[in-house]
Amino acid sequence: MAISLPLLLLLSSFLLLFLLPVRSSPSSDAMEELLRRVESQRSPTSVQEAAAKALLERLLPSHVSSFSFKIVGKDVCGVSSCFRISNIKNSSSNGPEIMIEGTTAVEVAAGFHWYLKYWCGVHVSWDKTGGSQVGSVPQPGSLPPVEDEGINIKRPVPWNYYQNVVTSSYSFVWWDWKRWEREIDWMALQGINLPLAFTGQEAIWKKVFKDFNVSSEDLNNFFGGPAFLAWARMGNLHGWGGPLSEDWLDQQLILQKQILTRMIQLGMTPVLPSFSGNVPAAFKDLFPSASITRLGDWNTVSGDPRWCCTYLLDPSDSLFVEVGEAFIKQQIKEYGDITDIYNCDTFNENSPPTNDPAYISSLGAAVYEAMSKGDNNAVWLMQGWLFSSDATFWKPAQMKALLHSVPIGKMIVLDLFADVKPIWKKSSQFYGVPYVWCMLHNFGGNIEMYGILDAISSGPIDARVSKNSTMVGVGMCMEGIEHNPVVYELMSEMAFRSQRVLVEGWLKSYSYRRYGQANTKMEEAWKILYSTIYNCTDGIADHNKDFIVEFPDYGPYFGSPQISKEDPFHKLHVKKRRFAFREINSDRPHPHLWYSTEEVIGALKLFLDAGNDISGCHTYRYDLVDLTRQVLSKLANEVYLDVMKAYKKHDADGLLIQSQKFLELIEDIDTLLGSDDNFLLGTWLESAKALALSEKDRKLFEWNARTQITMWYDTAKFNQSKLHDYANKFWSGLLKSYYLPRASMYFSYLSTSLKKNTYFPLETWRREWISYSNSWQAGQELYTVKAKGNALAIAKTLFSKYIG
Repeated sequence: MAISLPLLLLLSSFLLLFLLPVRSSPSSDAMEELLRRVESQRSPTSVQEAAAKALLERLLPSHVSSFSFKIVGKDVCGVSSCFRISNIKNSSSNGPEIMIEGTTAVEVAAGFHWYLKYWCGVHVSWDKTGGSQVGSVPQPGSLPPVEDEGINIKRPVPWNYYQNVVTSSYSFVWWDWKRWEREIDWMALQGINLPLAFTGQEAIWKKVFKDFNVSSEDLNNFFGGPAFLAWARMGNLHGWGGPLSEDWLDQQLILQKQILTRMIQLGMTPVLPSFSGNVPAAFKDLFPSASITRLGDWNTVSGDPRWCCTYLLDPSDSLFVEVGEAFIKQQIKEYGDITDIYNCDTFNENSPPTNDPAYISSLGAAVYEAMSKGDNNAVWLMQGWLFSSDATFWKPAQMKALLHSVPIGKMIVLDLFADVKPIWKKSSQFYGVPYVWCMLHNFGGNIEMYGILDAISSGPIDARVSKNSTMVGVGMCMEGIEHNPVVYELMSEMAFRSQRVLVEGWLKSYSYRRYGQANTKMEEAWKILYSTIYNCTDGIADHNKDFIVEFPDYGPYFGSPQISKEDPFHKLHVKKRRFAFREINSDRPHPHLWYSTEEVIGALKLFLDAGNDISGCHTYRYDLVDLTRQVLSKLANEVYLDVMKAYKKHDADGLLIQSQKFLELIEDIDTLLGSDDNFLLGTWLESAKALALSEKDRKLFEWNARTQITMWYDTAKFNQSKLHDYANKFWSGLLKSYYLPRASMYFSYLSTSLKKNTYFPLETWRREWISYSNSWQAGQELYTVKAKGNALAIAKTLFSKYIG
């Protein structure tokens, strides 16, 4: 049958659509170029396979001969990175049973983890959240086979990013190589291929600044102490908690080289720091003609110049490029040509002096020039926190000016808070700039059961498949780690998920893996936790503010001359509140409650009922202690309000009863936390002291460790730090020695005020409390590093005592 000319023309046009090459965007072209460059920087195949095998031996030494690992080309996966799991037919019963192939050692490790999870019921977690459950793995020779043809799982986006610039201070600060090795293993098993690598940079900076005639004494007033390095690096403060000794600098540089070596062996692409403009005060005298601005106050009480108001070298100054280039080159000299990706957050909580888009564009261009002169293949990775925390400044014109100040593809933005407040939706996908969908989740390293599992299971998928998407990765950007293992396991899987996860079914599988066995009570408990604690949909990120660990810093009387007349209680019960950030301190702490406490108590009851069957499991014990703590801390919030109500009613007996109940709750929670090794203050303090090579450093490190988790920053006689309790912790030892005396002092003054019918002496209480806190921070009392008591028995007793 003859085909008409119009139909022929129509068919021809359709064929042309399929045959003509598809025009890719500048963003995708640049990303392909970056990925090709990254491949050229990776370790040889033999090195990566050996690194993956060594990881297997550390995690599952009994099964070293059961697996075969192999690095393969991308032709196995198409254009993506992937892992492949298949069976090996052996004539020998002692030979390998399962083959794991991957494009890098990270993919191999992720494939190995995937097999352990979904065929062997294994759970891998941080040691401080119960550790790994590998007891469900069958004996060698009996591993369950996969489907006949095997499975092939691709990354839907190339990057899986890890860390926040402050995680280095909240969680990693006291780690030695042994702890870092376990973390890098965990990272590889989760498929993380783009980790931040910020350790030891002060040693590099010292070498760079020496060439600019900056003395060691000048740097003593520039670098922060070990627990506050993150904020000194960002230019928020200087000198606080220091000075850093030569021992510390040398030790951390050695540690960084160990970290980078292992990351490279596993096929990861580390992200190194770059110059943000933060310079020592000496630069002002050394370079009098340079454009150097003294920044404003960042959260100090009295603007003390010893640590307040850092100096910023203007990126438009030619000296900026010189310093930035020198720093990049010094890192390459120390570490080799291992990466092209560098982090810089010049405007993190430090807004530019003007909102003129042209000026902002020139600043961004200068920042990138400094990188690219040190490494002509440099890619700028920037935390997008500024677009959330300072949204009033970063309007579309200013945001676009910064994002387009460098060639498209030479910047990657971390949509840092996408789990709660995604910026990609309101910025036209970052105006064409590649970005990583990130979960922030935790602030200050606080201990709180919290999460939004539905947002995690669907958010990255929605972003990736949206029109004109420029998403190139997923990431975890928590301020502190070692909590809420369920949140991080699901988030890690999103690096390999191309479709939404059905969370309820996934949680049933998670419960089995987490505890090493099926248990209907635990499955039912996790259903409840999914719809309550892990379903925070109110848009409020400001959690971890329970009264025990963030005690109100105001008086009880309305109209007192010492305090505001604003009622401090009415806001506590308002359901709809503004969006809140932990970085914005408030003198009115409001515990965040987003779920039914009655339902969560039901989940705890199920946990307790299941205890006889699984109490020997470390992961169960951790979860039980954490959930019991969560329930009792919310109860304590209500008791505190009852204290205040009794005071307002001039009910002295009620005040005494409720005050004693609050104090008793603190003691009882401390005892509960002391029954698990992972909730101990002593562990944090001893790990700090263990890094010291001198008595002077031992005292300094312990002061750093104590101060960060309490007052955090400077105080005055009558004023607590603006960041007090920001990094609060529910740790045994800390509750009894720090939080309990604080509440006890307050209630004592409260009782006296009521009996004498006088105003609450707020300044007197503050003076006494701040003096006590300063003494505690300088203290050297020892705290246990070993758990005491039976967690299940203690939890049951407290449940009966307080809930019934």
